Amino acid sequence: MSEGIKILAQNRKAKYNFFIEETYEAGIELKGTEVKSIRGGKVNLAEGFASVDNGEVFLKQVHISPYEQGNIFNVDPVRPRKLLLHKHEIRKLIGAIKEKGYSLVPLSMYLKRGKVKVSIGLAKGKKLYDKREDIAKKDAQRRMQRELSGKY
Repeated sequence: MSEGIKILAQNRKAKYNFFIEETYEAGIELKGTEVKSIRGGKVNLAEGFASVDNGEVFLKQVHISPYEQGNIFNVDPVRPRKLLLHKHEIRKLIGAIKEKGYSLVPLSMYLKRGKVKVSIGLAKGKKLYDKREDIAKKDAQRRMQRELSGKY
Protein backbone atom coordinates (compact mmCIF):
# COMPACT_ATOMS: atom_id res chain seq x y z
CA MET A 1 0.00 0.00 0.00
CA SER A 2 1.11 3.55 -0.59
CA GLU A 3 2.30 6.28 1.73
CA GLY A 4 -0.03 7.77 4.36
CA ILE A 5 -1.76 4.47 5.08
CA LYS A 6 -1.63 2.80 8.50
CA ILE A 7 -2.83 -0.81 8.53
CA LEU A 8 -4.93 -1.51 11.63
CA ALA A 9 -6.04 -5.11 11.01
CA GLN A 10 -5.50 -7.81 8.40
CA ASN A 11 -7.36 -10.99 7.55
CA ARG A 12 -4.49 -13.42 6.97
CA LYS A 13 -6.81 -16.42 6.68
CA ALA A 14 -8.50 -14.90 3.63
CA LYS A 15 -5.60 -15.57 1.26
CA TYR A 16 -5.29 -19.11 2.63
CA ASN A 17 -8.99 -19.98 2.32
CA PHE A 18 -9.90 -18.07 -0.86
CA PHE A 19 -8.68 -17.13 -4.32
CA ILE A 20 -8.94 -13.32 -4.35
CA GLU A 21 -10.11 -12.20 -7.82
CA GLU A 22 -10.63 -8.44 -7.32
CA THR A 23 -10.21 -5.99 -4.46
CA TYR A 24 -12.25 -2.91 -3.63
CA GLU A 25 -11.62 -0.06 -1.20
CA ALA A 26 -14.68 0.95 0.79
CA GLY A 27 -15.45 3.46 3.48
CA ILE A 28 -17.28 2.15 6.53
CA GLU A 29 -20.09 3.70 8.56
CA LEU A 30 -19.03 3.68 12.23
CA LYS A 31 -19.99 5.16 15.59
CA GLY A 32 -17.47 7.32 17.49
CA THR A 33 -16.44 4.73 20.07
CA GLU A 34 -15.94 2.14 17.31
CA VAL A 35 -13.43 4.44 15.60
CA LYS A 36 -11.48 4.85 18.83
CA SER A 37 -11.44 1.09 19.36
CA ILE A 38 -10.30 0.46 15.76
CA ARG A 39 -7.49 3.01 16.13
CA GLY A 40 -6.38 0.96 19.14
CA GLY A 41 -6.22 -2.13 16.90
CA LYS A 42 -9.07 -3.98 18.63
CA VAL A 43 -10.74 -5.41 15.55
CA ASN A 44 -11.04 -9.00 14.28
CA LEU A 45 -11.72 -9.59 10.57
CA ALA A 46 -11.18 -13.38 10.58
CA GLU A 47 -14.83 -14.48 10.52
CA GLY A 48 -16.20 -11.46 8.70
CA PHE A 49 -17.94 -11.32 5.34
CA ALA A 50 -19.83 -8.76 3.29
CA SER A 51 -23.26 -9.12 1.72
CA VAL A 52 -25.44 -7.06 -0.57
CA ASP A 53 -28.91 -6.28 0.82
CA ASN A 54 -31.34 -3.99 -1.04
CA GLY A 55 -28.62 -2.40 -3.14
CA GLU A 56 -26.37 -1.68 -0.12
CA VAL A 57 -23.27 -3.56 1.02
CA PHE A 58 -22.99 -4.54 4.68
CA LEU A 59 -20.00 -5.89 6.60
CA LYS A 60 -21.12 -8.66 8.96
CA GLN A 61 -19.54 -10.74 11.74
CA VAL A 62 -16.58 -8.36 12.12
CA HIS A 63 -15.85 -8.00 15.83
CA ILE A 64 -14.88 -4.51 17.01
CA SER A 65 -14.25 -4.63 20.76
CA PRO A 66 -16.09 -2.03 22.88
CA TYR A 67 -14.01 1.02 23.79
CA GLU A 68 -13.01 0.93 27.49
CA GLN A 69 -13.96 4.56 28.21
CA GLY A 70 -17.06 4.41 26.00
CA ASN A 71 -19.57 3.38 28.74
CA ILE A 72 -23.12 4.08 27.43
CA PHE A 73 -21.97 5.04 23.93
CA ASN A 74 -20.64 1.56 23.11
CA VAL A 75 -22.63 -0.48 20.57
CA ASP A 76 -22.95 -4.19 19.75
CA PRO A 77 -19.45 -5.51 18.82
CA VAL A 78 -20.66 -7.60 15.85
CA ARG A 79 -23.43 -5.39 14.46
CA PRO A 80 -23.74 -5.13 10.64
CA ARG A 81 -21.91 -2.05 9.34
CA LYS A 82 -22.69 -0.33 6.06
CA LEU A 83 -19.88 -0.14 3.51
CA LEU A 84 -19.66 2.96 1.34
CA LEU A 85 -19.08 2.08 -2.31
CA HIS A 86 -19.97 3.70 -5.63
CA LYS A 87 -23.20 2.53 -7.26
CA HIS A 88 -21.42 1.03 -10.28
CA GLU A 89 -19.16 -0.99 -7.95
CA ILE A 90 -22.19 -2.31 -6.05
CA ARG A 91 -23.88 -3.33 -9.33
CA LYS A 92 -20.70 -5.14 -10.40
CA LEU A 93 -20.55 -6.95 -7.03
CA ILE A 94 -24.20 -8.00 -7.24
CA GLY A 95 -23.55 -9.59 -10.64
CA ALA A 96 -20.43 -11.36 -9.40
CA ILE A 97 -21.99 -12.69 -6.18
CA LYS A 98 -24.85 -14.28 -8.11
CA GLU A 99 -22.25 -16.52 -9.76
CA LYS A 100 -21.74 -19.79 -7.94
CA GLY A 101 -18.97 -19.86 -5.33
CA TYR A 102 -18.18 -16.14 -5.09
CA SER A 103 -18.31 -14.17 -1.85
CA LEU A 104 -17.07 -10.88 -0.42
CA VAL A 105 -14.34 -11.14 2.21
CA PRO A 106 -12.74 -8.31 4.21
CA LEU A 107 -8.98 -8.34 3.62
CA SER A 108 -7.74 -5.44 5.74
CA MET A 109 -8.82 -2.38 7.68
CA TYR A 110 -6.64 0.72 7.57
CA LEU A 111 -6.48 4.47 8.06
CA LYS A 112 -6.16 6.61 4.95
CA ARG A 113 -5.97 10.37 5.49
CA GLY A 114 -7.60 9.95 8.90
CA LYS A 115 -10.55 7.90 7.60
CA VAL A 116 -11.12 4.21 8.33
CA LYS A 117 -11.22 2.19 5.11
CA VAL A 118 -11.85 -1.51 4.46
CA SER A 119 -10.33 -3.49 1.63
CA ILE A 120 -12.79 -6.18 0.51
CA GLY A 121 -12.05 -8.90 -1.98
CA LEU A 122 -14.26 -10.75 -4.41
CA ALA A 123 -13.24 -14.29 -3.53
CA LYS A 124 -13.83 -17.86 -4.60
CA GLY A 125 -13.35 -20.61 -2.01
CA LYS A 126 -10.35 -22.94 -2.21
CA LYS A 127 -10.68 -26.70 -2.06
CA LEU A 128 -8.54 -28.73 0.33
CA TYR A 129 -6.15 -29.82 -2.42
CA ASP A 130 -5.57 -26.16 -3.40
CA LYS A 131 -4.61 -25.36 0.19
CA ARG A 132 -2.21 -28.31 0.30
CA GLU A 133 -0.65 -27.15 -2.95
CA ASP A 134 -0.07 -23.65 -1.50
CA ILE A 135 1.52 -25.11 1.63
CA ALA A 136 3.84 -27.29 -0.50
CA LYS A 137 4.91 -24.25 -2.58
CA LYS A 138 5.65 -22.19 0.54
CA ASP A 139 7.60 -25.07 2.06
CA ALA A 140 9.68 -25.52 -1.11
CA GLN A 141 10.37 -21.77 -1.23
CA ARG A 142 11.47 -21.81 2.43
CA ARG A 143 13.84 -24.72 1.77
CA MET A 144 15.39 -22.93 -1.22
CA GLN A 145 15.92 -19.78 0.84
CA ARG A 146 17.58 -21.82 3.61
CA GLU A 147 19.91 -23.48 1.10
CA LEU A 148 20.88 -20.15 -0.45
CA SER A 149 21.54 -18.46 2.89
CA GLY A 150 23.69 -21.35 4.12
CA LYS A 151 21.96 -21.69 7.50
CA TYR A 152 20.81 -25.24 6.82
